[in-house]
Amino acid sequence: MKRRVSVRGRHLVSADRVFATGAGLFGRLLGGSFRPVLDRIDAGLKQGAIDATLPDGSRRRLGGRAPGPEPAVRLHSWNAIVRLVTSGSVGWYKAWELGEWSSPDPVPLFALFMLNGESLGDTARSKGLFRAVNRLAHRLRDNGKARARSNIAHHYDLGNDFYRAWLDPSMTYSSAVFAAEGESLEAAQARKIRLLLDRLQLKPGDRLLDIGCGWGALAEIAAREYGAHVVGITLSEEQKAFADARMAAAGLADTVEIRLQDYRDVEEPFDALASVEMAEAVGEAYWPVYLASVARVLKPGGRAALQLISIREALFEGYAANADFIQTYIFPGGMLVSEDRFAALAAEAGLSWEERKGFGLDYAETLKRWRASYDAAVAEGRLPAGFDEAFHRLWRYYLMYCEGGFRGGGIDVAQVTLVKG
Repeated sequence: MKRRVSVRGRHLVSADRVFATGAGLFGRLLGGSFRPVLDRIDAGLKQGAIDATLPDGSRRRLGGRAPGPEPAVRLHSWNAIVRLVTSGSVGWYKAWELGEWSSPDPVPLFALFMLNGESLGDTARSKGLFRAVNRLAHRLRDNGKARARSNIAHHYDLGNDFYRAWLDPSMTYSSAVFAAEGESLEAAQARKIRLLLDRLQLKPGDRLLDIGCGWGALAEIAAREYGAHVVGITLSEEQKAFADARMAAAGLADTVEIRLQDYRDVEEPFDALASVEMAEAVGEAYWPVYLASVARVLKPGGRAALQLISIREALFEGYAANADFIQTYIFPGGMLVSEDRFAALAAEAGLSWEERKGFGLDYAETLKRWRASYDAAVAEGRLPAGFDEAFHRLWRYYLMYCEGGFRGGGIDVAQVTLVKG
């Protein structure tokens, strides 16, 4: 009897089963006629242009008033436009997956929409009942303590064998910082970690808390090169198992402890704290709790170094009112940071906001490298069994979508130092 291989990652692909993706008769009624939607997109493109091929084969150029990205898009069905105007980025992904639109390179399209986010307004955001349904579904997956572990497992427990197939050898899943074109991703990731740790002014023997420690790359460097005693916390059982084995192999088991623990449950004091791309994972409702936790565990004068992903301030209100593609399919419960709001909450917690350094285009390059590595892993059969073509399409779209966001300047990544008074 032939052994059946289970489908891995199916929960990501089918995550929209409780979200509204537009189209259908109801969507058509709410979407109205199609060409006025194209007119609104045309008017909203202040920079760049879209060379669009419509379902009837005719062509139309949208925008073109000032330099910017110029993607080519083919609409195979008007359903794509219905999904876009009723369900925003959730519907736009669904339309792509169903073959209702295509592009030889979607990255410039995503960059274009981010670049023109303010002038496009709500043209490409979910509306009415569709927005209400998606917001409710997103709130039901918030990062309260009861849900946080399952939200982390949704993404990170796809398997260490999955991530090992396409991440760099350090198993670092966050933006690198590049010093030169053509530099290896592994070297750029190590630079990012050292830049973050340098902010902490660590002394040998200092106790360092790493919130969201991933597979342990930062903890290993902090212990080996800076002499820190590190406690790394994660909610991913897969990550903990990998990090434990990593520290044992590096001879650091006595100076690095990896815990399966929620940041809200840490009570003992630390000299310093590091947290890489964790702030956007906790959700807006929990920013005050997260920052209060940072302040609680830091000794007076202690320093926290954060790497966080933020959205342009002018776009935050519209973004926060909707559940987008990333929140629906990739990171349930997450929310990109408003730096203005986050810095204000940090001040309320007794933490000063210092030395902010952004490097969004480095994240775009990191994502481009990951996508090339992922495609190579698929082509060479190096991914573990069980991931099907629907999952591969979703994962590539996720990497392209994020790359475009950084290239369009709508989102940014930064390192910042928080100092406890």
